[in-house]
Amino acid sequence: MKIKYINSLLIIMVVTLMIIPLYLKSGADFTGTDTKATEMIQQIKPAYQPWYQPLWQPPSGETESLLLAVQAALGAGFLGYYIGFKKGQKAAKS
Repeated sequence: MKIKYINSLLIIMVVTLMIIPLYLKSGADFTGTDTKATEMIQQIKPAYQPWYQPLWQPPSGETESLLLAVQAALGAGFLGYYIGFKKGQKAAKS
């Protein structure tokens, strides 16, 4: 098989693995750990007041998820670039 077809097949598989869980669990409540932790704290000690306030509150949960995904993508991109750069330096020395 040519590499082009293998890459296409891998992309299709990744997209499929992303879509199937969303389809199977459509209508599910996708809340984060922050929400779960807040609910648990409210159950344990209802009078608790947070000691901090966020600098900016995203307008919706989707925006918050988008920002988290962008942060993860930038981190993965930087890490991949750094590893590739170091590998290139090592190959250039050889």
